[in-house]
Amino acid sequence: MLSLERLRILHAIDTYGSVSAAADVLGVTTSAVSQQMAKLERETAQTLIAKNGRGVRLTDAGRLLSGHADRILSLVEVAHADLEAHRGAAVGELRIAGFPTAVRGMFPAALGTLRREHPGLRPVVHELEPKEALAGLARGDLDLAVALDWYNKPLSLPAGLAKEPLLDDIVDVALPAGHRLEGRAEITLDELAGDEWITWPDGGFCHEWLLFTLRGKGIEPRIAHHAEEHATVLVLVAAGLGVAVMPRLGRDPLPPGVRVIPVRRTMNRHVFAVWRTDADRRPAIRVAVEALRRSAGRPHGDRPTAPPAPGGSPSDQ
Repeated sequence: MLSLERLRILHAIDTYGSVSAAADVLGVTTSAVSQQMAKLERETAQTLIAKNGRGVRLTDAGRLLSGHADRILSLVEVAHADLEAHRGAAVGELRIAGFPTAVRGMFPAALGTLRREHPGLRPVVHELEPKEALAGLARGDLDLAVALDWYNKPLSLPAGLAKEPLLDDIVDVALPAGHRLEGRAEITLDELAGDEWITWPDGGFCHEWLLFTLRGKGIEPRIAHHAEEHATVLVLVAAGLGVAVMPRLGRDPLPPGVRVIPVRRTMNRHVFAVWRTDADRRPAIRVAVEALRRSAGRPHGDRPTAPPAPGGSPSDQ
């Protein structure tokens, strides 16, 4: 009996071109991938991967089995979807992931809708960054994810995933009180060329977006601090330690000493739901995406809308 998990790993090596890339997508170590491949070779009595310079390649037997694995994994997903569709109701466990501000800003209303309208459905939420969420979808650990990319830096989706737009999340700039631009109705990034920035953790998708955007305007950013939580970023801004971009979705209440100013040329994040295409027929996927769409404030088929514009300070709101 062939292991579905080992077939999934073999297929990932074939799809992404290396053991390390497969391990990264599947969220496991390279040694774990190598161990599972050794077990699969023993099960099949075939050599499936071979050394190729500093990397590996699939043998003829490996490519043959990977082609079968693609069909097998797809059929398993379709079988689950068909069984659920046959019942005609959204029931059972649904594993949903979302990045932190989506979980704060969208999930409470969406989960409340699902509890009222589909009491047999058991959503289980995981707070994950988009990269980790997409990897979880690819390896079958998750059923649905809410991810994001940027208006000028799209995120490439792995093959076999479908997406539905939910929201265009407008991004403003947070300034400390007393900043030379705090009284402006709107600002441009060029006007902040000499400021120090507080940004996301180094190497993350959003941090890389900020560097990409500022450098695209000829600005070499002066990164002063890194923080993962927006509440932490806002406290650092309030202390006068730098400026920051601040999305509106799931935004924490502004602490005293922070002014939030819109950017003249609107910057936004595209927020979308993602699932495996083989699960299209699952009622649970359909109703969860619809609940997220309603939570984002738009009916089916309408274009995404942004949250209301921010105020300048707690006393202004």
